[in-house]
Amino acid sequence: MLSPVTDADGAPFWEYAAQGELRVQACADCGEPRFPPRPCCPHCRSFACEWRPTAGRGRIWSYVRPHPPLLPDYAESAPYNVVLVELDELPRIRIVGNLVSAAGASLNSVPESHIRIGARVQVVFEPCSGVPQWVLERP
Repeated sequence: MLSPVTDADGAPFWEYAAQGELRVQACADCGEPRFPPRPCCPHCRSFACEWRPTAGRGRIWSYVRPHPPLLPDYAESAPYNVVLVELDELPRIRIVGNLVSAAGASLNSVPESHIRIGARVQVVFEPCSGVPQWVLERP
C-alpha cells in the first residue's frame, strides 16, 4: 500500500487517522466544514481552522473499479474498488477510500456484487498506514 502524501494543510487529517480518528477540517470563524483540507475558507475567506471529529458513518455516493494500467504498487490487487463516501453528519463532505471486508484486508476483498450506491458504510483504518478504509454496515 502506498503511504499518503501530506502537506501542511492535510497533515492533521493523517495524524488523526493514524490514531484511528476520522476528522474533517472546518472554519474556526464561520464553522463551515471543508474537505479536502485547504488553508482558506471558501465561504468567509478566514485562515482560521479546526479539526472536528466525525462518527465515520456514511453511504457510498459513487464507486469505480480501476483496471490496469495502474500504479505498480496497486497492480497485484487489481481490479479493486475505490468508493466515494458521503458522511452522514456532513452531507456535503465526501471522502475517497476503499471498501474492504475488514480493517487491513486486501483492496479486492469485497466482491463487486456487494457494492451498491447508497450502501451504508463505517470507517475503519488500515493498521499499518492508518489510511481510512470503509466496511459495509451490513455485509
